[in-house]
Amino acid sequence: MTTPDRVVLAFDTSTDELACAVARVGVGDGRRRVEVLASGDRPCRRQANVELVPTCLGLLDEAGLSMGDVDRVVVGRGPGSFTGVRIGIATAKGLGCGLDRPVAGASTLDAVAWRAWAAGVRGLVGVVGDAMRREVYPGLYGVDDEGPKRLFSVETVMKAPAAAAAWADRADGADIQLTGDGLRKYRGLFAEAGLTAVLPEALWHPTGESLLLSAAADPALWEGDGHPALVLPVYTRLSDAEENELKRLGMAEPATVATTGVDDALAGRHLQLRPMGVNDAPQVALLEDAVFAGTEHTPWNEAMFSQELGAEGRTWWVAHDQGEVVGFAGAQMAGDDLEVLDVCVSPARRREGVGRRLLARVTYDGQMLGARTASLEVFEDNAAARALYGSVGFSEAGRRPDYYGSGRDALILTASLPLSIAASDDLPDPTAAVEPWPMVDAGRTAEAAAAVEAAKPLVLSIESSCDETAMAVIDGTGEIVANVVATQIDFHARFGGVVPEIASRKHTEAVVGVFEEAMAQAGAHFGCKTLLVSDLDCVGVTQGPGLVGALVVGIAFAKGLAAAAGIPLVGVNHLEGHLYANLFETPDLEPPFVASLVSGGHTMLVHVRGWGDYEVLGETIDDAVGEAFDKVAKALGLGYPGGPVISRLAEQGDPRAVAFPRAMLHSHDYRFSLSGLKTAVITYIEAENAAGRPIDLPDLAASFQAAVIDVQVAKALTAVEECDVDDFCVGGGVAANPALRAAYRERLGERGVRVTVPPMNACTDNAAMIALVALRDYHAGRLVPLSMDGDPNMSL
Repeated sequence: MTTPDRVVLAFDTSTDELACAVARVGVGDGRRRVEVLASGDRPCRRQANVELVPTCLGLLDEAGLSMGDVDRVVVGRGPGSFTGVRIGIATAKGLGCGLDRPVAGASTLDAVAWRAWAAGVRGLVGVVGDAMRREVYPGLYGVDDEGPKRLFSVETVMKAPAAAAAWADRADGADIQLTGDGLRKYRGLFAEAGLTAVLPEALWHPTGESLLLSAAADPALWEGDGHPALVLPVYTRLSDAEENELKRLGMAEPATVATTGVDDALAGRHLQLRPMGVNDAPQVALLEDAVFAGTEHTPWNEAMFSQELGAEGRTWWVAHDQGEVVGFAGAQMAGDDLEVLDVCVSPARRREGVGRRLLARVTYDGQMLGARTASLEVFEDNAAARALYGSVGFSEAGRRPDYYGSGRDALILTASLPLSIAASDDLPDPTAAVEPWPMVDAGRTAEAAAAVEAAKPLVLSIESSCDETAMAVIDGTGEIVANVVATQIDFHARFGGVVPEIASRKHTEAVVGVFEEAMAQAGAHFGCKTLLVSDLDCVGVTQGPGLVGALVVGIAFAKGLAAAAGIPLVGVNHLEGHLYANLFETPDLEPPFVASLVSGGHTMLVHVRGWGDYEVLGETIDDAVGEAFDKVAKALGLGYPGGPVISRLAEQGDPRAVAFPRAMLHSHDYRFSLSGLKTAVITYIEAENAAGRPIDLPDLAASFQAAVIDVQVAKALTAVEECDVDDFCVGGGVAANPALRAAYRERLGERGVRVTVPPMNACTDNAAMIALVALRDYHAGRLVPLSMDGDPNMSL
């Protein structure tokens, strides 16, 4: 049987070469055939985000096609450069969402093996991918006339010497023909191990054609709806921060603020999740015994849990509330399957979604380690557990008769990863949970259609500069009709600050779900099921400043979406967005005015002479205000983020209790310095501890906060006078500090200056403020090309 050819756009950005091709893929005689129409493979070191989308458009044009002709997108999932992989996948997700077309991910290692096959290579082929840190991604294949066959189950990472030794120890090791970009660094090392057969360097990278050949050979990639949200990178390992954390959590000594930097019980939120440590084992064992004693499941003891934490390929998480463990879950890797070993929730905390959140965390870790599926065993008569597992995507795959005793069978349940776990309303964690695909708005009424048309132009804005994945939709009048923020705070709090690698990973996972939610919110505003991409007139995205790995995810998605939909793109300065957030509170605000931007990354005073016309009067020469709050909170063991915790403590303290310095208060300029104040606080803590005196946390917090506020307000007063303005505004996360807001209003109000601060929910990073700037630039025709890249150091 022959099916119609499909136009497939394929690309891979996981190495330092850009692989890209357009082809027709058809099925005949049970096999897929690939006819390449245009290809554009070339070196692209660190320029993938600049060159990828223009290359795709150029190849389509060369083939006499347009984006609308594309039936499917195939993207290399890695393993490879983490940032490179994410650029490719985020772009593919944007293209898929913009086209309403399926997206499939293929292994980069497989694509390299298929390149060797296409060049006529047969026999054993060993792909050596560069994993940095003297590590490689090894993949061994048996290549015959039909194509490469994997001789391994799942991609892994190994130290280069260990990988070379493992292959050299094989009886057929001398027959292995090496290829892959890892040979640029480790060819000599493999040769020393006796592996000297090396393919030509021209075959060391994937090509667009080899990626297509790899995808065509995998029937699973052509099944299902190809939802873009489900295409995720192949990482093979956790982030460095998570790996180090697991080592620390296996320590025998009790955890302290000195080793963790965080005291979770003081973080100000009730139910929290974090990886299990050896110090949790006693509570975990007690909960296990209380829940499972007398049931078909034999409870684990404390020693068993402690041993698990030091074992390779394990992931264990606990849910705790005010220091009490109320649930836990654990799993182990078995090839490319994650075996769920235990899920336990206190009876008093059931029906709160604790089990689902724990499953989300352990299976996410499994995905990072290369798991594609998850499996578990459950007692046939345990209806509650079966309902939980069924609700997140597990289904029956088999049965173990008499597993729990005579006549007490165990059911084997399996699920594809990621699980179908939607974020809760009060805890909108990033998630790969998805809506039905493709997006449709069946039955849109004439009234709804008219409302959408009357609201144009409609602009979708995207914000991913740090640890929030956010999107908003704004109409032509400036009304925000959708505003979605997926926070990552739970993923970073236990590290005492934002971990850039984790932030980038979560953006990649969450971006499609946030997009779908924003479009659904906008649709509801207009009286229909969802807004469609065809309703949009422009895409705006944060270009900088921010974390480069986080920025590129939002930008790559935005460029893919804009290219697919054929609509213009606007790049927005994140700092300008914080200025515009004041319009939510004071819509008639007009320049000139002075603004203070205070956040975890910035502290500055700005003379706003006009919208888009800014003079930075001065900024911090070291730490930002938000950064200082976080560091002091960490020193006190108060958790992350530090600002809200210190603010709450300060409400009960005496701001004059400790005489902390007011750095640069009399510098006669608008520069700030916070590092000296931070050091003074830490020195005070050490001195009090050495003297054996208890520290009054509210007094210390109030004194520290007052030292910060006094300098901020004093310089603001001078700036307002020198610039001769009647308005003053505040922007950034620290603008949510109640004492700072009150001080600005009181002191500046005495001078007759109107003070505007954004609503509390518009102080932290959000896409609504980005939408305001994007709409202005769209109207003004200030557009950016699809070669735009992120600018982590972008200035006003």
